[in-house]
Amino acid sequence: MKARLRKLLIAISETFWLVPAAMTLLGISLAIAFVQIDAAGLLPPWLLNSPLLYSGGGTGARILLGAVASSTIGVAGTVFSITIAALSLAAGQMGPRLLRNFVKDRGNQLTLGVFLATFSYALMVLRTVRTQGDGAFVPHLSLSFGILLAIVSVGTLIYFVGHMAGRINVDTVIGLVSEDVRTAIDRLTLDTRQPAPPPIEIWRDAVPVCDDRSGYLQQFDSAGLAGWAKENDVIIHLLVRPGDYVFPGAPIALVRPQTDGCEDAIRAATALGGQRGSASDLEFPIRQLVEVAVRALSPGINDPHTAISVIDRLGAALCDMVPRHLSTGLTLIDGRLVLVTPAITYDGLVDAMFHMIRQNGVGSTAVLIRVLEVLTAVMSCETDIMRQRTLRRHADLVLAEARQIGSQADRDTLDLRHKAFMVMMERGPVGHLFVKSAGDDKDA
Repeated sequence: MKARLRKLLIAISETFWLVPAAMTLLGISLAIAFVQIDAAGLLPPWLLNSPLLYSGGGTGARILLGAVASSTIGVAGTVFSITIAALSLAAGQMGPRLLRNFVKDRGNQLTLGVFLATFSYALMVLRTVRTQGDGAFVPHLSLSFGILLAIVSVGTLIYFVGHMAGRINVDTVIGLVSEDVRTAIDRLTLDTRQPAPPPIEIWRDAVPVCDDRSGYLQQFDSAGLAGWAKENDVIIHLLVRPGDYVFPGAPIALVRPQTDGCEDAIRAATALGGQRGSASDLEFPIRQLVEVAVRALSPGINDPHTAISVIDRLGAALCDMVPRHLSTGLTLIDGRLVLVTPAITYDGLVDAMFHMIRQNGVGSTAVLIRVLEVLTAVMSCETDIMRQRTLRRHADLVLAEARQIGSQADRDTLDLRHKAFMVMMERGPVGHLFVKSAGDDKDA
């Protein structure tokens, strides 16, 4: 139940309409409140005669509020059109999965909310204004605040133009997604190494638990499921992790020993959705970055500089991970193992980063060179032997792709970069310096 509630709250918080709707209600509430203050005559005479408040008649007030309402709703439509155009451009150049970054952008939501709130405020005040023939009533405080909202709307429009110009810049998008990657690394990795998973043999007598649902696992209440497992004296091995697709009728978990109610407990602890995306899915923001690079390497766009920028950010993420440890997916309560979940490995993480870029960058020597350079930089600060082997495996794969390049000079350049990587791995930065110097002399 907690997983489904968390999924609902996250879905609501990321919707585009929530902030504009809240600001519209705020505008209506302020209009009612200010009109009540004007009608009650609570304003002191010195404030009514102050140049800070509107001092015109009913006709002028109607014209003013009508102008504010009509102009703000018109600009709101323009803002919405610009947002849709930006979304279309982002979908074509950077991938449709990055649209969620534009939709949940608070700057766009606040801009539309300001215009809709001003429009609603002006309409609510306009309905209370009466001329001399109708029993004159001019809400001076409400009119003055409406003028202030109109000025704020002008400033908001200026902000929105600059904001959107920056947001559709591919480097800005890459930077924002990179921050998501770094945040996910800080949140989903550990300071200390966890115990290794138990041997596979303990699951030999386990009973599979099937699920008739389908969709991506978006939220998982590990604490709730672990608590249920402890109460019922069982061990559960979940076969999917956040971000994985659950196929209908396929096993979703193993349980030992078999216990009634396990299916319901797993169903209550998991929430599925139609699209991938979870705060607990470390690969998701990485795949968003990779998608930008892959699209940049497509023949229709052919922008290797964007791909190189993505590769640099991926290398920075691997350097951030040097002092961190990945979870092994074990949940222990009072020293007893109750729940095992699939854990992402360093191999799988690096595969997700570089496989598709390498495969689509075969025709771009500059991209393959940059992959080797970034792997060399990561190797310079990585001390874990197993992680070094993973980095070397990817460096060897890049060198293997170099055989498909027609230019001998390009193949020689890639071979030299690979040698520099190997020297960094075997002799460290000092030995790498001499290899790099020799390579520079050769290029000269």
